[in-house]
Amino acid sequence: MTERSDAQISDIVAFIAVAQSGSFTRAAEDIGSSKSNVGKAVQRLEASLGTRLFQRTTRAVRLTEDGETYLLAAKEAIDGLRDAEQQLASRRAEPSGRVKIDLPAGFGRLLLPSFIELREKYPKLTLEVALTDRMSDPVGEGWDVVVRIGALPEDSEMTVRRLCNLRVGLYASPDYLARHEPIRGIADLATHDAVVFRGPTGRLRHWTLRDGDSIQEIAPNAVLVLADGQALVDSAVAGFGIAQIHDRVAQPYIEDGRLVQVLPGSDVEGPPVHAIISLGQKMAAKTRAVVNHLAETLQKPAPTSSPKSPQKPTR
Repeated sequence: MTERSDAQISDIVAFIAVAQSGSFTRAAEDIGSSKSNVGKAVQRLEASLGTRLFQRTTRAVRLTEDGETYLLAAKEAIDGLRDAEQQLASRRAEPSGRVKIDLPAGFGRLLLPSFIELREKYPKLTLEVALTDRMSDPVGEGWDVVVRIGALPEDSEMTVRRLCNLRVGLYASPDYLARHEPIRGIADLATHDAVVFRGPTGRLRHWTLRDGDSIQEIAPNAVLVLADGQALVDSAVAGFGIAQIHDRVAQPYIEDGRLVQVLPGSDVEGPPVHAIISLGQKMAAKTRAVVNHLAETLQKPAPTSSPKSPQKPTR
């Protein structure tokens, strides 16, 4: 019994060239080889496979039934390798050109300063950024990357990459807390003003809070309802009331003293953050650079704003 070896890629390329041209001479010209070398490559491939791939006459070269079967698989395999080579080459290429990015309003302002680092790394990139809380259509509106927080609609024409997870907690300005009754527990929230977010579906977003070992949802006393994430944060900073905000969004305001976390022990795991990219074409190097930057920035550990202990009474 003859021992069979794996087919060489160069032999497969020669076979495809002969099959497509119908001639050993033309195949040799197409791949920059000699007729003799092409003939030997096909012979080696046939020996490896244990079957005849061509019917040869003095006037024509035709595929056998086995040859037709193998040609389909061979072309698919070679095309796949070439696609992979192009993708690897695009990753090595310096990202350049315009990338259109759509970000949630409040979350986007957190990310904007990080784009300085991205531009320094890839000076040929141009960024076009929109800040909006509605669910944008990447294909219909021409966005390269749409970042959204929470559940996403199912869409086979999109590719989705999870960027990070969030926590949500209650925050208010020092001025608001100084003007109102102390907050010692969740029950005390009933007497306090709330700034509440209305989501894209039109529903008011109730507060989900941890109470010891249990999780509860409450409908706060809304004195201001907003459909803009940044306006929600700005209103809490201005002293309108308490707002439930994502930890990474609140962190800069905690650090400069404009917000204080209320009942730190009540914060809970929040929704994931996703990047949505159209699948119309393979991800360009410029788009991949932006998505990788977003993931790296958001996956850095968020500083802890305060110890997870009951809040002291504030007057």
